[in-house]
Amino acid sequence: MSVPRDRDPAGRPRNARPRDELGRPLPRTRSAADADDAARVSDDLVVTPAEAAVLGGSLLAEGRPFHAHEVFEAAWKSAPDADREFWRGLAQIAVGLTHARRGNASGAVTLLRRGAAGVRGYAGDPPGIDPGFVAASADDIANRIERDGLAAVPAASLLFPLRPGVSGG
Repeated sequence: MSVPRDRDPAGRPRNARPRDELGRPLPRTRSAADADDAARVSDDLVVTPAEAAVLGGSLLAEGRPFHAHEVFEAAWKSAPDADREFWRGLAQIAVGLTHARRGNASGAVTLLRRGAAGVRGYAGDPPGIDPGFVAASADDIANRIERDGLAAVPAASLLFPLRPGVSGG
């Protein structure tokens, strides 16, 4: 017997399956108790830029880039047009870090570079985030993965700060 897909009130699909710390859905036979849902981000999250910077930044610092991506994606969806590319870039960097943690070097390099391009040169002043530093850091990790391989990049380098002087890579 198949289980009907979870849908929101507008009929859009949701994925209510429990996930591991890197956002991978657990097998349907696993219970929610097996999941790492402590940092699960609601599909309906609405955040201000300051809230997204704090929550997304803390998730990146904790090594939870998949969950940070969800926060940045929520900010991207609700941001004014002038700011969307910046938040989308942060979401892409978080996905790139997720790929790196999952062992996908090619995906990591692609998304880190794409995200850095979206963040680089942002004219706004997002609270708690240094766009130039973030873009340079994402490019640095992508270059190191490409040059030396993913195995040569220490796990601590994937704990990604959003401004200088904050713990991380």
